[in-house]
Amino acid sequence: MSTIIKLHKDDLPANLKLGPVVACDCEFTGLNPPKDKLCLIQLHFEGSKEVHIVQFINRETYKSPNLVKLLTNQNVKKIFHYARKDLQMIKWALKIDVENIECTKLQSKLARGYSSLHSYKVLVQEFCGVSISKAKQSSDFGKKNLDPEQLKYSSNDVLYISKINQELNKILIREKRMELYKNALKYLKVRVDLDLAGYENIDIWSHE
Repeated sequence: MSTIIKLHKDDLPANLKLGPVVACDCEFTGLNPPKDKLCLIQLHFEGSKEVHIVQFINRETYKSPNLVKLLTNQNVKKIFHYARKDLQMIKWALKIDVENIECTKLQSKLARGYSSLHSYKVLVQEFCGVSISKAKQSSDFGKKNLDPEQLKYSSNDVLYISKINQELNKILIREKRMELYKNALKYLKVRVDLDLAGYENIDIWSHE
Protein backbone atom coordinates (compact mmCIF):
# COMPACT_ATOMS: atom_id res chain seq x y z
CA MET A 1 0.00 0.00 0.00
CA SER A 2 1.49 3.31 -1.10
CA THR A 3 1.28 6.06 1.49
CA ILE A 4 -0.24 9.44 0.72
CA ILE A 5 1.45 12.15 2.76
CA LYS A 6 -0.60 15.28 3.39
CA LEU A 7 1.37 18.21 4.79
CA HIS A 8 -0.50 20.94 6.68
CA LYS A 9 0.91 24.23 7.91
CA ASP A 10 0.37 24.97 11.64
CA ASP A 11 -2.97 23.11 11.97
CA LEU A 12 -5.21 20.36 10.66
CA PRO A 13 -8.11 21.14 8.31
CA ALA A 14 -11.30 21.87 10.25
CA ASN A 15 -13.32 19.04 8.68
CA LEU A 16 -10.71 16.27 8.91
CA LYS A 17 -11.83 13.06 10.63
CA LEU A 18 -9.22 10.41 11.39
CA GLY A 19 -11.37 7.88 13.23
CA PRO A 20 -11.50 6.62 16.84
CA VAL A 21 -7.84 5.47 17.01
CA VAL A 22 -4.98 7.63 15.77
CA ALA A 23 -1.27 6.79 15.74
CA CYS A 24 0.81 9.85 16.65
CA ASP A 25 4.45 10.89 16.59
CA CYS A 26 6.43 14.14 16.83
CA GLU A 27 9.67 15.59 15.50
CA PHE A 28 11.68 18.25 17.34
CA THR A 29 14.76 20.43 16.89
CA GLY A 30 16.08 18.77 20.06
CA LEU A 31 14.88 17.28 23.32
CA ASN A 32 14.99 20.20 25.76
CA PRO A 33 12.27 22.88 25.63
CA PRO A 34 12.21 25.87 25.53
CA LYS A 35 15.63 25.76 23.82
CA ASP A 36 14.30 23.14 21.41
CA LYS A 37 11.01 23.32 19.55
CA LEU A 38 8.20 21.04 18.43
CA CYS A 39 8.37 20.94 14.62
CA LEU A 40 5.97 18.23 13.40
CA ILE A 41 3.10 16.09 14.56
CA GLN A 42 2.30 13.07 12.40
CA LEU A 43 -1.09 11.33 12.49
CA HIS A 44 -2.32 8.08 10.94
CA PHE A 45 -5.66 6.31 11.20
CA GLU A 46 -5.35 2.53 10.94
CA GLY A 47 -6.43 1.25 7.54
CA SER A 48 -6.01 4.62 5.86
CA LYS A 49 -3.51 5.30 3.08
CA GLU A 50 -3.02 8.83 4.39
CA VAL A 51 -0.56 10.23 6.88
CA HIS A 52 -1.32 13.78 7.97
CA ILE A 53 1.66 15.87 9.05
CA VAL A 54 1.23 19.20 10.81
CA GLN A 55 4.33 21.35 10.32
CA PHE A 56 4.61 24.21 12.78
CA ILE A 57 5.82 27.22 10.85
CA ASN A 58 5.00 29.69 13.61
CA ARG A 59 6.85 28.26 16.56
CA GLU A 60 6.30 31.36 18.67
CA THR A 61 2.55 31.01 19.20
CA TYR A 62 1.63 27.43 18.13
CA LYS A 63 -1.96 28.31 17.22
CA SER A 64 -3.51 24.97 16.22
CA PRO A 65 -7.14 24.84 17.40
CA ASN A 66 -8.20 21.89 15.21
CA LEU A 67 -5.21 19.80 16.25
CA VAL A 68 -5.79 20.71 19.92
CA LYS A 69 -9.42 19.63 19.60
CA LEU A 70 -8.32 16.22 18.33
CA LEU A 71 -5.57 15.71 20.92
CA THR A 72 -7.85 16.61 23.83
CA ASN A 73 -10.83 14.57 22.59
CA GLN A 74 -11.35 11.83 25.18
CA ASN A 75 -13.27 9.73 22.66
CA VAL A 76 -10.28 9.40 20.30
CA LYS A 77 -7.44 7.12 21.37
CA LYS A 78 -3.97 8.44 20.60
CA ILE A 79 -1.16 5.85 20.39
CA PHE A 80 2.44 7.05 20.69
CA HIS A 81 5.82 5.38 20.88
CA TYR A 82 7.65 6.87 23.87
CA ALA A 83 4.72 9.08 24.76
CA ARG A 84 6.63 10.67 27.65
CA LYS A 85 8.82 12.86 25.42
CA ASP A 86 6.13 13.58 22.82
CA LEU A 87 3.64 14.63 25.51
CA GLN A 88 6.27 16.80 27.16
CA MET A 89 6.95 18.70 23.93
CA ILE A 90 3.24 18.95 23.07
CA LYS A 91 2.39 20.32 26.52
CA TRP A 92 5.19 22.88 26.33
CA ALA A 93 4.17 24.02 22.82
CA LEU A 94 0.38 23.68 22.76
CA LYS A 95 -0.27 24.10 26.52
CA ILE A 96 -2.50 21.01 26.70
CA ASP A 97 -2.64 17.55 28.20
CA VAL A 98 -3.28 14.94 25.51
CA GLU A 99 -6.23 12.75 26.52
CA ASN A 100 -6.82 9.00 26.04
CA ILE A 101 -3.29 7.86 25.26
CA GLU A 102 -1.35 4.64 24.89
CA CYS A 103 2.40 4.11 24.57
CA THR A 104 4.04 1.22 22.72
CA LYS A 105 7.38 1.71 24.50
CA LEU A 106 5.70 1.30 27.89
CA GLN A 107 3.88 -1.73 26.53
CA SER A 108 7.09 -3.22 25.21
CA LYS A 109 9.03 -2.76 28.46
CA LEU A 110 6.24 -4.40 30.44
CA ALA A 111 5.46 -7.17 27.94
CA ARG A 112 8.74 -8.12 26.24
CA GLY A 113 10.85 -9.44 29.09
CA TYR A 114 12.65 -11.59 26.51
CA SER A 115 14.37 -8.51 25.03
CA SER A 116 16.20 -5.42 26.27
CA LEU A 117 15.57 -3.62 22.96
CA HIS A 118 12.42 -1.50 22.81
CA SER A 119 12.99 0.96 19.97
CA TYR A 120 10.33 1.60 17.36
CA LYS A 121 12.59 0.13 14.66
CA VAL A 122 12.96 -3.13 16.62
CA LEU A 123 9.22 -3.40 17.25
CA VAL A 124 8.36 -2.75 13.59
CA GLN A 125 10.74 -5.53 12.56
CA GLU A 126 9.38 -8.01 15.11
CA PHE A 127 5.66 -7.44 14.75
CA CYS A 128 5.32 -6.16 11.18
CA GLY A 129 8.26 -7.87 9.46
CA VAL A 130 9.43 -4.56 8.01
CA SER A 131 12.88 -3.01 8.21
CA ILE A 132 12.64 0.77 8.36
CA SER A 133 15.44 3.29 7.94
CA LYS A 134 16.22 5.75 10.74
CA ALA A 135 18.78 7.66 8.66
CA LYS A 136 16.77 10.89 8.83
CA GLN A 137 16.15 10.72 12.58
CA SER A 138 18.77 13.35 13.36
CA SER A 139 18.10 15.63 10.41
CA ASP A 140 16.91 19.25 10.67
CA PHE A 141 13.12 19.17 11.05
CA GLY A 142 13.08 22.87 11.90
CA LYS A 143 13.67 24.01 8.33
CA LYS A 144 10.79 25.41 6.28
CA ASN A 145 11.11 23.11 3.27
CA LEU A 146 11.34 19.47 4.32
CA ASP A 147 12.86 17.08 1.81
CA PRO A 148 11.00 13.98 0.57
CA GLU A 149 13.12 11.62 2.65
CA GLN A 150 12.27 13.53 5.85
CA LEU A 151 8.57 13.30 5.02
CA LYS A 152 8.88 9.58 4.29
CA TYR A 153 10.79 8.99 7.54
CA SER A 154 8.28 10.91 9.65
CA SER A 155 5.32 9.12 8.03
CA ASN A 156 6.92 5.71 8.66
CA ASP A 157 7.02 6.58 12.35
CA VAL A 158 3.22 6.31 12.57
CA LEU A 159 2.34 3.68 9.98
CA TYR A 160 3.01 0.66 12.20
CA ILE A 161 2.13 1.91 15.68
CA SER A 162 -1.44 0.56 15.73
CA LYS A 163 -0.35 -2.95 14.73
CA ILE A 164 2.41 -2.94 17.36
CA ASN A 165 -0.06 -1.73 19.98
CA GLN A 166 -2.44 -4.61 19.18
CA GLU A 167 0.27 -7.27 19.30
CA LEU A 168 1.74 -6.00 22.56
CA ASN A 169 -1.72 -5.89 24.13
CA LYS A 170 -2.04 -9.62 23.40
CA ILE A 171 1.16 -10.31 25.33
CA LEU A 172 0.13 -8.06 28.23
CA ILE A 173 -3.19 -9.90 28.50
CA ARG A 174 -1.50 -13.30 28.25
CA GLU A 175 1.06 -12.44 30.93
CA LYS A 176 -1.56 -10.75 33.14
CA ARG A 177 0.20 -7.38 33.06
CA MET A 178 -2.54 -5.27 31.47
CA GLU A 179 -3.64 -3.68 34.75
CA LEU A 180 -0.03 -2.74 35.49
CA TYR A 181 0.23 -1.12 32.06
CA LYS A 182 -2.98 0.85 32.55
CA ASN A 183 -1.74 2.12 35.90
CA ALA A 184 1.56 3.14 34.30
CA LEU A 185 -0.40 5.17 31.76
CA LYS A 186 -2.14 7.03 34.59
CA TYR A 187 1.27 8.16 35.83
CA LEU A 188 2.35 9.61 32.46
CA LYS A 189 0.82 13.04 33.06
CA VAL A 190 2.64 13.33 36.39
CA ARG A 191 5.90 12.18 34.76
CA VAL A 192 5.52 14.84 32.05
CA ASP A 193 4.82 17.53 34.65
CA LEU A 194 7.92 16.47 36.58
CA ASP A 195 9.99 16.65 33.39
CA LEU A 196 8.77 20.16 32.61
CA ALA A 197 9.42 21.22 36.19
CA GLY A 198 13.09 20.30 35.83
CA TYR A 199 13.07 16.79 37.34
CA GLU A 200 13.59 14.89 34.07
CA ASN A 201 16.83 13.24 35.17
CA ILE A 202 16.02 13.01 38.88
CA ASP A 203 14.40 9.96 40.47
CA ILE A 204 12.27 11.48 43.22
CA TRP A 205 11.43 7.97 44.46
CA SER A 206 15.02 6.95 45.16
CA HIS A 207 16.33 6.55 48.72
CA GLU A 208 19.29 8.89 48.09
